[in-house]
Amino acid sequence: MAYDEDLANRVRELVGTERGLSEKRMFGGLAMLLDGNMAVGVRGREGGGLLVRVDPATSDALLSEPGADLMIMQGRETRGWITVTADGCATDEDLRRWVARGVAYARSLPPK
Repeated sequence: MAYDEDLANRVRELVGTERGLSEKRMFGGLAMLLDGNMAVGVRGREGGGLLVRVDPATSDALLSEPGADLMIMQGRETRGWITVTADGCATDEDLRRWVARGVAYARSLPPK
C-alpha cells in the first residue's frame, strides 16, 4: 500500500524549511529526517496516519491523545515511536502538534 501523498505534502509544508531535511522510504511509508534522525513518517500500511519519533519518557503520556498508540515492532511495543491514526492527525492543529513533537525530538539528537 502506498502512503497518503496528501498527508505527506501537508507534513512537507510543516518541515520544509528545517535545515538538514531529507526524505527516505522507511517502515512501509515515507520518513522525514532531520540531520539523519527520523522526526516523522507518513505511514503506508495499517490505516495510514503518522509515525512520530518522540522522547521515550513521554510515550505513555502521549497515548492519551486520540489515535495515538505505541509502534509495534517484531511483536513488541516500542517506546519513543508513536503511531497516530489518520483521524488523529486530520486537523491542521493536530498535525502541527505531532510534527512539532517529532521535530523537537529529532533536533535533540546528535546529527548522524
